Amino acid sequence: MTMRINYLNLLLLFLLGSTPFSLYASGDSLKVRGVTLYTPYTKISVPPGESIDYSVDVINKTRSVKNAAIAVRGLPKGWGYEIKSGGWTVNQLSVLPNDQKNFSLKVDVPLQVNKGTYRFYVSANGMYTLPLTVVVSQKGRYQTEFATDQINMEGSAEATFTFNATLKNRTAEKQLYALTANAPRGWNVAFKPNYKQATSVEVEPNASTNVTIDINPPANIKVGTYRIPVRAANGTTSADLGLEVVIKGSYKMELTTLNGLLSTDVTAGDTRKIELVVNNSGTIDLTDIQLSAAKPADWDVTFQPQKITSLKAGEKAQVLAVVKASKKAIPGDYVVKMETRTPEVNSAAEFRIAVKTPIIWGWLGILIIIAACGGVYYLFRKYGRR
Repeated sequence: MTMRINYLNLLLLFLLGSTPFSLYASGDSLKVRGVTLYTPYTKISVPPGESIDYSVDVINKTRSVKNAAIAVRGLPKGWGYEIKSGGWTVNQLSVLPNDQKNFSLKVDVPLQVNKGTYRFYVSANGMYTLPLTVVVSQKGRYQTEFATDQINMEGSAEATFTFNATLKNRTAEKQLYALTANAPRGWNVAFKPNYKQATSVEVEPNASTNVTIDINPPANIKVGTYRIPVRAANGTTSADLGLEVVIKGSYKMELTTLNGLLSTDVTAGDTRKIELVVNNSGTIDLTDIQLSAAKPADWDVTFQPQKITSLKAGEKAQVLAVVKASKKAIPGDYVVKMETRTPEVNSAAEFRIAVKTPIIWGWLGILIIIAACGGVYYLFRKYGRR
C-alpha cells in the first residue's frame, strides 16, 4: 500500500515538474509562429521569359527583435532570383517587435521552359514558409519573331507602301539581325529600325524593336498582287515575314497644247488664248483636277473651265487658258508656268511668251521720223541758198 502511494506521488511530482517546461515550449512555439511572410500575389500566370516582381512583408508579432534570414527553396532549375531591400541585395532582415519590413523578390522565368505549374517557397530563418506558385502559360521557344498587324496593302504604282513590323528576340542572348528582302527586280525595300534607315539591328534578350519597312514599286509596274518576303537573320536564329503589295493602277497626267508648242507671243496689255490639253495617261480615273498658273507681276491668267470634275483613264480634256500681259511689260521673253493638280498626281508646263511693242507705238515712231525729215527739208529750203 505504501509503495503504491509513493509511486503515485512520484508520478504526480513528475507531471507537475514537467508543466513549466511544457508551457515554456508552448510559449516559444507561439513566438516562432509570430514571424510571418506575406505577399498578396501567391499564384501568378506569366509567359516564358517574364520577370516577376514580388513585394514581400516580414511581420514580427513577437515582443523581441527577430533576425530573419531570407531564403528561396525549391526554385526550378534554370530559374533565377534576386532579393533586395532599401536598394541593397540582402539575405537577412532585422525586424523590431510588433513591426514589419519589406523586401522585393524578383524571379526570372527562363525562355526555355515547358508549359505548366511551378511551386517554390520563401522562408524566414525557418520560422515561416511562404508558398508561391507560377503558372507558365505556354511552352518557351528559343526563336525570333517577325510580325506585323497588316501584311497586305493596296495602292497606285507611284505610292510608297509603309509596313510597321515588330522584331522580337525570344532568346536569352543579345542578337544582331541582318535585315534583307527578296523583292522582284526593280523594287526598292528600305528598313528603318527605330525609324532610322539601316540594314541591321541589335535586339536585347527577350526584347523587341520596331522596324518600319518602306516599299516602292518600279516604274511601269503592271496591275497585280506582288509578294515581298523579308527576313531578319543571324548565325543562330532567323524569322521571315511575307508582305503583299497590291498595285491597282497608276496615276499619270500630262499638260500640253493641241500642236505641242509651248511658246507664243503677245502685245503688252493685250490677251492671248492658248488651247491646252489635259491627258490622263494613267490607268486610274482622275477627279477634281485643279488648274493654276505662276505668272509675272501684273499679268493675269484665267482658265475655261476653272477645273475638270473628272477625267477617265486614257481620255483627254481641252482647256482654254487666257493670258493677259501687263500694260507695262517691256519687249522681251516671259515665262508663264501652268499646272494641273489632283491629290494623287500633278503636271506642269512652262510657256515662253514673247512680248511685242504695240502697233500704235510703231506708227508713232514712223510719224516722228517723217516729221523730223520734213523739218530738215523745210530748214534746207529756207536757209539753204544763203
